[in-house]
Amino acid sequence: MSAETARALAAVMERVAVTAAEVGRRFPLYADPADGRWTTTGRGSWTGGFWVGLLWLRARYTGAESDTRAAAACTARLAPWAGADTATRGLIFWYGTAASDGDAEAAALRARAARACLAACDQELGILPWGDALGGPRLLARVDAVPGTVPLLAGAGPGGADAAAGHLHRHLDLCLGRPGGADDGGSAWFRPALRFETAIARWRPCDDPPPGWSRGRAWLLLAVADALLRPAVAAGDPARLTEAAALLLTRGGVLTGRMVPPADTALPYGPRDTSAAAITAVALLKLARIPGPSAQRYALRGAEILDHLIRSHLTGEGGGRPAGMLLDGCYDAAARSAVRHELVWGDFFLALGLAALHGVVDITLV
Repeated sequence: MSAETARALAAVMERVAVTAAEVGRRFPLYADPADGRWTTTGRGSWTGGFWVGLLWLRARYTGAESDTRAAAACTARLAPWAGADTATRGLIFWYGTAASDGDAEAAALRARAARACLAACDQELGILPWGDALGGPRLLARVDAVPGTVPLLAGAGPGGADAAAGHLHRHLDLCLGRPGGADDGGSAWFRPALRFETAIARWRPCDDPPPGWSRGRAWLLLAVADALLRPAVAAGDPARLTEAAALLLTRGGVLTGRMVPPADTALPYGPRDTSAAAITAVALLKLARIPGPSAQRYALRGAEILDHLIRSHLTGEGGGRPAGMLLDGCYDAAARSAVRHELVWGDFFLALGLAALHGVVDITLV
């Protein structure tokens, strides 16, 4: 690990401490690029686990008992989401607890959420539905319902691994345009969200998020990588998962294109999204741990993306704003909401990638 990467990790970890002092018992969502002030939520919403995960990464990085206590206390505040009707429980409870280094209460909360998700799986649709806890229609299949959910379900006890595999493969059927997967004439190779029309018993693609949503491709790639790292999940069709990863990498231009993709690939000169790049880098580091001819290439590209992020998009000392902010994240390009901001999940995946390179965490377990 280079000295520059080590300094970047230190800056990101210090940013976590600064953020904790600013937000108190609330959860950070995104920060203004001019001054670093956070917009927060009271309950955490779908992003709460990323803040808790950052606290656990800091606790592992510093080894300080005070940081461990802070992470544990914030983990407990996620508890109301365990029974909420939302597939984002994968994002909340996997990334919020996986780095907790054996903390018994965090593990118990993760297990409770995993069992609840397993019980909520719809056997006829073959997925854990998106749910209605965050508003909107319940019967959705969305790519951001898969990362975190795969390892969470895999640890849910008997039937968990099968449910995780079914949830992922059904999303691959629908979102990667497999024939018969959805009723849109096969015009799109990537569909980030679809709704189930009960009147006609068919899946129909949603207009939002759009097919060019780059974070959607990153989310699905991450889920595939996590499945490949879990033999019990991958056992049914490992070749298909490998092919899906290759498709997302090649058609998405990950290995040869820009380090930071546009938030919507249909708008190449619009806002970029560093959070998509950070998620992709972590997915590549995970894929690199799977033996095969491409492992070294994936490792190098993952490290290359992280290096670009810290050199070109991470704030340094001075300039009137805190160091360690990952800028140029795009929350919602269509709504023009927080389009050049620091995003809590972007910070998390940057920190996770750097921590893995530094040996603070095992990337295969988080």
